[in-house]
Amino acid sequence: MIRLLLVDDESMVVAHLTAILEPVEDIEVVGSANDGAEAVEAVGRFSPDIVLMDLRMPGVDGITAIERIATMPEPPVLVALTTFDVDSYVLRALRAGAAGFLIKSTPPDELIKLIRVAAAGHTVLAPEATRRLMAASRGGRQRSEEAKQRLTGLNERELDILACLGRGLSNADVAKKLHLSEATVKSYVSRLLDKVDCANRTQAGLLAQEAGLAD
Repeated sequence: MIRLLLVDDESMVVAHLTAILEPVEDIEVVGSANDGAEAVEAVGRFSPDIVLMDLRMPGVDGITAIERIATMPEPPVLVALTTFDVDSYVLRALRAGAAGFLIKSTPPDELIKLIRVAAAGHTVLAPEATRRLMAASRGGRQRSEEAKQRLTGLNERELDILACLGRGLSNADVAKKLHLSEATVKSYVSRLLDKVDCANRTQAGLLAQEAGLAD
């Protein structure tokens, strides 16, 4: 059972998402919160597996809440909720620790599928949308150079795997593409996160895209 917490200051959005998700057998909506401060408290109270976090809220916003929750000893998977896929807030959320983002207008079947993907520890991050986000953000060239500098200590195999993360591939997909076992890929990814100082595979995938590896 996937325990889910919904965070949005618009009650209609919470009601809409709850109506979609409550009938799903393997997903349980354990609670909701109206702002970032309530979200932090609710994570401690409900111990969700996943938090769907609106980013633009009055008071404590979603990005601040993501930063706080990501530092907890065993944080849930944090997925940003946004109205538009080209939103500077989304990039900030990913860099703060979100595992990916979902558009609020995502069709119900796709929403359920992506929640399951996130719960399994995979990236909820469309490379095309992320490239649009980065193109719309300021300082793109500088970030690209900084990203390339962070990769200087990686060997060829590690760069190959990082490029796959940048394309949003799962461990199974990476293993198939590079003719490795899933256990080997998992080990590589774990070491990669330490080497490039990323909190999760989403941040590593974003780094790969900024460095141009995922093109």
